[in-house]
Amino acid sequence: MGAGSAHLLYRDGTSPVHRLPPEVKITAMVAFTLVVVATPRARFWAFGGYVLLVAVVAALSRVPPGWLLGRASIEVPFVLFAFTLPFLGTGDRVDLFGLRLSEEGLYGAWNILAKATLGVLASLLLAATTTTRDLILGLDRLRCPQVVTQIATFMLRYLPVLVGEAQRMRVARISRGDDPRFLWQVRGLAAGVGTLFLRAFERGERVYLAMRSRGYTGRMPPSRTDSAAATTGQWLAGATVPAAALTVAAAAVALT
Repeated sequence: MGAGSAHLLYRDGTSPVHRLPPEVKITAMVAFTLVVVATPRARFWAFGGYVLLVAVVAALSRVPPGWLLGRASIEVPFVLFAFTLPFLGTGDRVDLFGLRLSEEGLYGAWNILAKATLGVLASLLLAATTTTRDLILGLDRLRCPQVVTQIATFMLRYLPVLVGEAQRMRVARISRGDDPRFLWQVRGLAAGVGTLFLRAFERGERVYLAMRSRGYTGRMPPSRTDSAAATTGQWLAGATVPAAALTVAAAAVALT
């Protein structure tokens, strides 16, 4: 899988987090996110502890804070929705900065903002330290259904091929006088999309027949470049952050 072995979010490096097997990092990220979601929203100090854990992992990964915050802008729609809750929420009202806001809405906005942000940051750290190829390998080792991992593998491999084909078709249309800026030429665009779909389908059939003729039985053989499976020590190292988060969550629940 030479093409597409990395992705736009991946940052090449040799940090301790980069060297962890992908299945360890995926499990740690999911476990950390579940602990964050299960934390009572009123325990504000607990979320401060989670932020500290994320900062420690970012430092170990050598991922700059500016890079993380810039990519975290993907959650802006959720942030905008959260900011409307104090105004639209029902229940008791409180005065804040001269505004009459819903107390329940304020808690709801904080709940969405804090937990979504921590989840996004954890996902970004996973993406920044793990190539797409390794992510799929990790899911396979975690016994993710083969259908899912095989589809993801082929999509990763052939997406650049389809993008290149679409670009060549666009150049061909423009060279024949097509101007996609005009609405009445959308018919040509739709025809191009249909043609691209048929070509992709036919290519998939040819690839599948070629694989079957070479002994494919529904599971890809392991690659020589695949990293070794996680050791006990690596699992223990990966469990450090979720265990620390669970300790913070348990303390927050105990103090409720």
